Amino acid sequence: MKKWLVLIIILVTTAIGFIPYERSITFTETRTEQPILYYLPLNDELNFQIVFTHSIHLTDVIESYQVLTNNELKLLSMQYEDVAIGMPSSAEEGQTLTYENGRYTLRYDDAKLKDFTLHIGDVDYKLNLQHKNEVIALKEKLTRGKSYVLKIKKLSFYQKMKGVELYE
Repeated sequence: MKKWLVLIIILVTTAIGFIPYERSITFTETRTEQPILYYLPLNDELNFQIVFTHSIHLTDVIESYQVLTNNELKLLSMQYEDVAIGMPSSAEEGQTLTYENGRYTLRYDDAKLKDFTLHIGDVDYKLNLQHKNEVIALKEKLTRGKSYVLKIKKLSFYQKMKGVELYE
């Protein structure tokens, strides 16, 4: 009887290690057979920003996102200082563009994404992830010259053990 109890405990413990439980922002390397998973636990804060320096204007661009209950990303807004190359100067349907204190803010009514690919350029410009008052320099954590799919996933204990936490 004790052997069955030990076996059941081992099986339950093993199963718990593989059940996804923690929602995280994940970065999975593309174009490789054995991708490394980088992750950042969301906890209770469902908003985050990606802040980067525009390579031509050399000013900061702030993209704001919200994580939805179905793990989709809702693009809330994009803030920037200069229009022209790569930056919108007018709003399209479902968008609102305002200009205040030298910054443009493009707000999105209902822009949802399942994921998107982020290329880590090999240039010395800012590329940060901001979440819960923490700033994570992605060019220090991820490999320059590689691309990563940013997606919201529930991770298991096992996946977290195999992956790399970005807060570390």
